[in-house]
Amino acid sequence: MGEKVTVRTIRKLKGRRRIVMVTAYDYAFARLVDEAGVDAILVGDSVGMVMHGQGSTLPVTMADMVHHVRAVAAASPRALLVADMPFMSYEASVEEAVRNAGSLARAGAEAVKLEGGAEYSDRIKAIVAAGIPVMAHIGLTPQRRNVLGGYRRMGRRSEEASRIIRDAEAVEAAGAFSVVIEYTAADVAAEITDRLSIPTICIGSGPYCDGQVLVLHDILGLFPETPPFAEKYVDLSSIVVDAVKRFVEDVVEGRFPREKHYFFSKRAGEKG
Repeated sequence: MGEKVTVRTIRKLKGRRRIVMVTAYDYAFARLVDEAGVDAILVGDSVGMVMHGQGSTLPVTMADMVHHVRAVAAASPRALLVADMPFMSYEASVEEAVRNAGSLARAGAEAVKLEGGAEYSDRIKAIVAAGIPVMAHIGLTPQRRNVLGGYRRMGRRSEEASRIIRDAEAVEAAGAFSVVIEYTAADVAAEITDRLSIPTICIGSGPYCDGQVLVLHDILGLFPETPPFAEKYVDLSSIVVDAVKRFVEDVVEGRFPREKHYFFSKRAGEKG
């Protein structure tokens, strides 16, 4: 299975080979993606959308995240286990940020991911000082979609690109061990990757980063809508529907259960 992936492992991969991170939200899929050889498993707040049918990540609570982190941690993955800090779990104060990061760490997270740039440098510093590694998240930050005006491309204009670059430098200075860059112009992500000594992990931000991350349900074709930057590697939805249809038909037609699926009591063979 190989050695356990740690924060130090991720940092050392910069410039050596691409880093791969995939989301997982439960024991079964955590075990499978870990077996596939990913470097990091992200228990993302995307769980609200792909597992609970919510319209955005905003309704996700700390209780939700702790629940799913525990489920993924139960798989004892070789991969680094990173957990998203959900909306309003760190914005109010440094103290609350540290306390909530600690709750995720106690549930099994080996690092936390925090959306936002320079404005949250103090949170990153405090969480790291408390002994919990932080993965930053800049560019498109879905928790702030209402301020940003929706899920839109970032860094297309010079002023916005410069701000994202400043955010990247700020989160590195604050102590983040890596940074996710979401839905940002590829040339901007490339410049950030060149400037930083920590790894960049991109989603929808081009091929020039140190790694890539995708939502598992997009990879497997389990979610009705696939983002423009995601790749559907299999249409698992149709496979699941087909399998359940066959089960329905077998039950209705009396083909299930077969003899191997049941047994009789000893009295069935007794003579009266």
